[in-house]
Amino acid sequence: MSTPASTEIRGVLIQVAGARLLLPNATIAEVLSFAEPEPVDGAPHWLLGRIRWRGWQLPLVSFSRLSGLADEAGGLGSKVVVLKALGEDAKLPHLALLTQGFPRLVTVARDALVEDAGDGDGDQALPTAVRMRVLLNNEPALLPDVDAVERAIHGALAA
Repeated sequence: MSTPASTEIRGVLIQVAGARLLLPNATIAEVLSFAEPEPVDGAPHWLLGRIRWRGWQLPLVSFSRLSGLADEAGGLGSKVVVLKALGEDAKLPHLALLTQGFPRLVTVARDALVEDAGDGDGDQALPTAVRMRVLLNNEPALLPDVDAVERAIHGALAA
């Protein structure tokens, strides 16, 4: 007999312009109020700048712009979610994502999360930095590819 702990995880739904992102709760380090970031010269439009956090200069990413979902800029009501980076770069242990409002904690049961096949044509390409489209309790969400976001940041900062 399986226990509830083995079939459920804690997740976070993050609202960005044009979509909701679903991430494991363990990847979230902190949620901050939006403040105008320091610009990065020559940065792509999705890299909004850098923010200061606990002695670090974190890149602030508009996931909606990076993935081509919507043109998103920070403002009143925007929040910043600090994520633990998955890569091995000691110079980039965290990154920041622009969000619309507070993230929402959710319990993700194995049977409540299914891949979203879309309209059934099977040819629906995934946006940049999206690993999978899912339905959580019949509500659409995107599983972001945090590795792809980190690679994009590295490429942008190296240029």
